[in-house]
Amino acid sequence: MSDTPEAAGNGAAPPQIVNRVVGQYIRDMSFENIMMQKGVTGEVQPEIQIGVSMDARKRGAEKHYEISTKLKVTSKNKGSGETLFILELDYAGLFFVDGVPEEQLHAFLMIECPRMTFPFLRRVVSDITRDGGYPPLNLDNIDFRNVYLQDLQRRAQAQAAEKAQA
Repeated sequence: MSDTPEAAGNGAAPPQIVNRVVGQYIRDMSFENIMMQKGVTGEVQPEIQIGVSMDARKRGAEKHYEISTKLKVTSKNKGSGETLFILELDYAGLFFVDGVPEEQLHAFLMIECPRMTFPFLRRVVSDITRDGGYPPLNLDNIDFRNVYLQDLQRRAQAQAAEKAQA
């Protein structure tokens, strides 16, 4: 009895998945340092809100995709509600992806690719907040699968609302 993949099932080996980062870069970034511009009086207790969205698009070369992770980080003073800073970051990775079945490709691109670029995005956020005069903001890990599922649910609800209005 053989332990090879061909011995199990129908004799076809599972496809070998290749996922390679070709490049990564900041597509767009804005850091508004409101506290330093206006000045904030009294005790400062920062409260951080983070919004995450993602986008994927096919690039010109075959099997190349650009995956963008967009963050909006807003820090407000807990007591007064005054905004301390706003960071908007669009961080993209260019990937070569092969061997993923077509029906699974979108989910793969939106979950696995951002996982690969996240450590670099986290470093950028940490550096920008530190260079902006704040303690470095070290992001917790992001559950990209959950973000993807929430986005699918949001889109389904939007489509249902459109149909109800028609």
